Amino acid sequence: MANVAKKVSWSGRDRDDDEDGRAGETTPLLNGTGPGAAGSGRQLTPSSFLRIGQLSNVDLNEDIHELETEVPRQRPNEIPHNEKLLSLKYESLDYDNSENQLFLEEERRINHAAFRTVEIKRWVICAMIGILTGLVACFIDIVVENLAGLKYRVVKDNIDKFTAKGGLSFSLLLWATLNASVVMVGSLIVAFIEPVAAGSGIPQIKCYLNGVKIPHVVRLKTLVIKVCGVILSVVGGLAVGKEGPMIHSGSVIAAGISQGRSTSLKRDFKIFEYFRRDTEKRDFVSAGAAAGVSAAFGAPVGGVLFSLEEGASFWNQFLTWRIFFASMISTFTLNSVLSVYHGNAWDLSSPGLINFGRFDSEKMGYTIQEIPIFIFMGVVGGILGALFNALNYWLTMFRIRYIHRPCLQVVEAMLVAAVTATVGFVMIYCSRDCQPIQGSSVAYPLQLFCADGEYNSMATAFFNTPEKSVVNLFHDPPGSYNPMTLGMFTLMYFFLACWTYGLTVSAGVFIPSLLIGAAWGRLFGISLSYLTRGS
Repeated sequence: MANVAKKVSWSGRDRDDDEDGRAGETTPLLNGTGPGAAGSGRQLTPSSFLRIGQLSNVDLNEDIHELETEVPRQRPNEIPHNEKLLSLKYESLDYDNSENQLFLEEERRINHAAFRTVEIKRWVICAMIGILTGLVACFIDIVVENLAGLKYRVVKDNIDKFTAKGGLSFSLLLWATLNASVVMVGSLIVAFIEPVAAGSGIPQIKCYLNGVKIPHVVRLKTLVIKVCGVILSVVGGLAVGKEGPMIHSGSVIAAGISQGRSTSLKRDFKIFEYFRRDTEKRDFVSAGAAAGVSAAFGAPVGGVLFSLEEGASFWNQFLTWRIFFASMISTFTLNSVLSVYHGNAWDLSSPGLINFGRFDSEKMGYTIQEIPIFIFMGVVGGILGALFNALNYWLTMFRIRYIHRPCLQVVEAMLVAAVTATVGFVMIYCSRDCQPIQGSSVAYPLQLFCADGEYNSMATAFFNTPEKSVVNLFHDPPGSYNPMTLGMFTLMYFFLACWTYGLTVSAGVFIPSLLIGAAWGRLFGISLSYLTRGS
């Protein structure tokens, strides 16, 4: 590069003529213009075309000098935290088969019998995905039911004890301490061991199915932290549900089984080696996500539609049937195990983690005049959803700026758990909505200041898991709730759910959304009954 002249010559002209600048001044550019063309009005002649390109006007030294004299850009002292979210840790998955010579030879080598064996293995893997996803869902449901029941029984006995002798502040302290302690453990394992297990995991799985490789998103360690975190979050009394994380759990199960090895355990079982490609693994993860939806809601078709519409961008007809098969196996496994656990072995009465119970269709008649009412309820629900998203957006920006350290995230989760218990206790304490306990299906009835044989209806909503609260709102007879009770519960739970969503815990937002909608819908129905009572 040291021998590069000031002017690049494309002809055999003397260098001296180039350096004195006279040739460059008279030589036109390719478009017929030049330094002297504008002033002299000089036109190109046929003979002048032979001279075009003989001399270039590119001055390399001038360009280099400009680069050297350019003012260097000032680097900020610290990159804002919100610009650190995307890093080089994120890579893309290779969903295109590399049709090299080795791949083509492998495809030619597979005969019809080997191809049939591969297809049978695909169906076997889908069945295993469904079975294990259903068993994981059963484990979560049983553990949550027992631990939450133990906590609420302890708090109920303490409240009943101090209601008579005074000192309910000790009961509040006990409830808040239990909630904060349980949530602290659930947040610690997520924040310090596997941060990718936070939340429901649905956005991460959707990214994976669309080609974004997120580190540790389908690891066995992530599954263990996810399951333990969900249990602790629900038992800790947060406004969360355990259904959403089942999608992530099913995806991790599918990824592990289909590869026949475990990176976390550093074990290779030497099976299913043919499926160790991103394209094959992606299809099985789609089946795992569908199996998770099916186990959560008892809806095999819903699981298939979720993977088709919300998850995967790569689909084919054969994949549809395999995913549907995995979804059916998942909900059947869950239904069978939970039915045996609840003492109804042959009833199959527990199709999913959330079971709204049986409704009397003879009493649920609708008329065409009610359609505008449903439209209005839908509009209000959409407005509430938009408000929820807007509030959560600003809350998320606040967390990104100020609560990005793991220790602060754990403290925030504990604070939310304690505030949730405090709000519930204050709402129950201030409520005077007393209902007769006879004929009620309330699991943990709190009497407080109600008369003998009565219970506080506000406790039905707060002093329970979110799933049980939804079922109670559906099936409790008319008159079980006061409008003021439902209105205050809807308002408080809306803001608690908004604050809880985004914490560094494993949890979902499906059930809180259903609970808010059920409470508001029942309040709307009570209001309509008051308005139409005279007619």
